[in-house]
Amino acid sequence: MQCDYFDAGLCRSCTLLDRPYPVQVAEKEVRVRDLLGERHAPAAWLPTLTGPESGFRNKAKMVVGGTIDEPTLGILDGRGQGVDLRGCGLHTAGIQEALPTLAAFVTRARLLPYDVPKRRGEAKYVHVTESPSGELMVRFVLRSEQALPRLRAELPWLLEALPRVAVVSVNLLPEHKAVLEGTDEIVLTDRETLTMQLGEVDLELRPQSFFQTNTAIAAGLYAQAAEWVDAIDPATVWDLYCGVGGFALHVARPGAGRTSRHAHREVVGIETSEEAVASARGSARRAGLEHVRFAADDATRFATTAAASASAEPGSAGAGTAPPELVIVNPPRRGIGATLAGWLEGSDVEHVVYSSCNPVTLASDLDAMPSFDVVATRVFDMFPQTPHLEAMALLRRR
Repeated sequence: MQCDYFDAGLCRSCTLLDRPYPVQVAEKEVRVRDLLGERHAPAAWLPTLTGPESGFRNKAKMVVGGTIDEPTLGILDGRGQGVDLRGCGLHTAGIQEALPTLAAFVTRARLLPYDVPKRRGEAKYVHVTESPSGELMVRFVLRSEQALPRLRAELPWLLEALPRVAVVSVNLLPEHKAVLEGTDEIVLTDRETLTMQLGEVDLELRPQSFFQTNTAIAAGLYAQAAEWVDAIDPATVWDLYCGVGGFALHVARPGAGRTSRHAHREVVGIETSEEAVASARGSARRAGLEHVRFAADDATRFATTAAASASAEPGSAGAGTAPPELVIVNPPRRGIGATLAGWLEGSDVEHVVYSSCNPVTLASDLDAMPSFDVVATRVFDMFPQTPHLEAMALLRRR
């Protein structure tokens, strides 16, 4: 992948851009193998799943800089000034095509770019997400509601100029701090969700919900997990750190392409984000999956209190929930931690599917679960041009 921004020294986010892509992939494979070592070496190393090395990012998080009449969408330089990156080759073609129109909308709505050094201005970020069908979700991260009337007044122009826009919202971030969004969201369109089609599963994405940034590799990740789960054929599954329900919804229908012992599979998804849980519930409802439940809770707290769940109020996600036959975990970079790993080690859970964005914490969590053997491991190159990756392991109790 060639990048003029990188060559000019304007953006160095793609730290591996000067390495040929096959070399990047090989280095990631070696890194995972070295971190797992002989102690956690799997019985089977599956080939790394790769995709396009450019045009793969389904989400752009662009800093608004410059001036009202000449806004930049991209990053800030060392002086806090805007650097325009509308042509970033990582983004999907649909996002690249939309960014100039969104910059023009900043001008039309008179959204004053936020000046970080001076702590003045209104517009902080524009977030754009593209679905596989080409529809867009656009979120304007503003300092306050001051510009809302102007933004609403110009919204018809935006929807006409970009007919693929399905959802538009305003996120409020009044604080001066290095975060990408605040807690309050105001949806301006009739539609509130963007549909992410992944094979036979449609995931409904709300404005504050997390979704993997590489749609093609995410689809492969979920498909691999579903293949492993179907081969084991458990009756009960927990999906901890479930996000918008990607793993849960993919494994909910048992025996895809094979004979199952069960008429249905009971799946419980746990996620701290209320927005993500609302998205997951909507997806399950539209798919007619009556045996999939989602709850907003801390994954570790939910698991470690499972023994007391029989006394929970009827109808709650944890009511009568005994430990399942299989657990899926997809934690943030810090991993599942000693408490949850210890619970899994001492539980009756027979299989674990561990999806990790940080092989360092994957290895340390496996150290805390010596009763489990690693059956298979696969690397998924979710983030080409960077050292980051996704690794997934299938564990079986010895």
